[in-house]
Amino acid sequence: MAAQLPLSADEAYYWLWSQHLAAGYFDHPPMIAWLIRAGIFLFGDTPLGVRFMGIVLSLPASWFVWRAASLVLKGEVGGQANRTPSPDRGEGRIEERDRAALAALFFNLTLMASIELLAATPDMPSIVTSAAFVYFLARIEAEDDGRLWLGVGAAAGLGLLSKFSALFLGLGVLLWLILDRRARKWLLSPWPYLGAILATLIFLPNLLWQSQHHWQTFAFQLARTGAGHFTLRFLGEFLAAQLGLATPLIFVLMAAGLWRATKLVKGETGGGLLMLAIVAWVGLGYFIAHSLHDRVQGNWPCFLYPALCILAADGFGQTGVWRRVSFLAAPTALVLLLAVYLQAQFAVLPWKKDPLARTLGREFAPIGDVIAALVKAHLADAVLTTDYETTAWLRFNHPDIKVVQLNEPQRYPQAPPADAGLLKRPLIYLAEFRRDQHQRVQQLFAYTGFPTQLQTPSSLYMVYPVGRPKSSPIGKMP
Repeated sequence: MAAQLPLSADEAYYWLWSQHLAAGYFDHPPMIAWLIRAGIFLFGDTPLGVRFMGIVLSLPASWFVWRAASLVLKGEVGGQANRTPSPDRGEGRIEERDRAALAALFFNLTLMASIELLAATPDMPSIVTSAAFVYFLARIEAEDDGRLWLGVGAAAGLGLLSKFSALFLGLGVLLWLILDRRARKWLLSPWPYLGAILATLIFLPNLLWQSQHHWQTFAFQLARTGAGHFTLRFLGEFLAAQLGLATPLIFVLMAAGLWRATKLVKGETGGGLLMLAIVAWVGLGYFIAHSLHDRVQGNWPCFLYPALCILAADGFGQTGVWRRVSFLAAPTALVLLLAVYLQAQFAVLPWKKDPLARTLGREFAPIGDVIAALVKAHLADAVLTTDYETTAWLRFNHPDIKVVQLNEPQRYPQAPPADAGLLKRPLIYLAEFRRDQHQRVQQLFAYTGFPTQLQTPSSLYMVYPVGRPKSSPIGKMP
């Protein structure tokens, strides 16, 4: 799938980042650009090259979940403290091992983890680093070795270089240290603080970049937290998205495991299950609160899935109807996952407006081909754009075309400005109708002609002839 599926607009956009490596970018920290650059070094500017490191890193991510689950569920299988292992048959050990493998299986079968580890977006390294974070926390809880806080710090630092959502994991750990009586001793130990210092040092390159660019990534991300009117609409959307991305039965097991682990807060010590529940609740609590006034994108909680899949394995039923439901979770998820991949690759269901076709740029592809033909026919020397999606798809799919994005220069700080001579030649402006900013183009150019319309199954694109710039320089050429 990594080699066959065309890039989404976001993937193509992050590929543009990889052409100009830096310690930070407007939208997110730099890890995804670094990983894409490593992949295209091996396989060139191809979908496989862009996505290759996600495929590679899915292996250690799965290992982290498996080993963390084996530590957390050891002695707490199914949350049943009275379950006694058989000394002859080793029943307890087999059960622990099977549940640990089940956690890794669930992790790989959720649409969230499988698709996000395939796609070259910041969610990919975010999931991998959060899995490592959970693994080292599980070892601390099981082995009581303070030196493992350095592993937590390293995972946190790499997580922050991937996506700022790693901050929720740090807040979750702090809350765990406060609420779990046995864990409170670490507040008096130097090791957690040394881990925090290590995380800061790893994150330091991006902090320095932010300080030199007006902290623009923090400003961009914090702008999403603005308050709106109270509504339950977005909460329903958020829960429905997680129901689909986790797959329905794994979602139910996650909820059951999370509830069971949360109740351990009343005990003398909660162990690894309570630790995972608290870490998960911090992130989930924010997303639920955010959804009461604004939309939460379905992929935002992806970094919580390593912990939630371990809790799902703990929620796996032992008896009765709950056992039968539990046994259907993995097969159901597998069917849904295969169905999504088949639809993405082969369009098995002939939907007129296929969301996967739109996301993967299949609908945009013929638009790009028409624009490329116009350029090759010398009807235009360059293409003007005003959104990063159109810019990214044109640049990746048609690298020979000169593309000038007229707005949002902060997205491409290292890209050169458009050449004044190029802007004096025949140009065309391409925009999706709902994003059309031809008024802006008219402010920058003396001539903006009547548009030609290009229709896709779900979108309408406008193509304007443009000429005679009023000033220079105009726009960036990523």
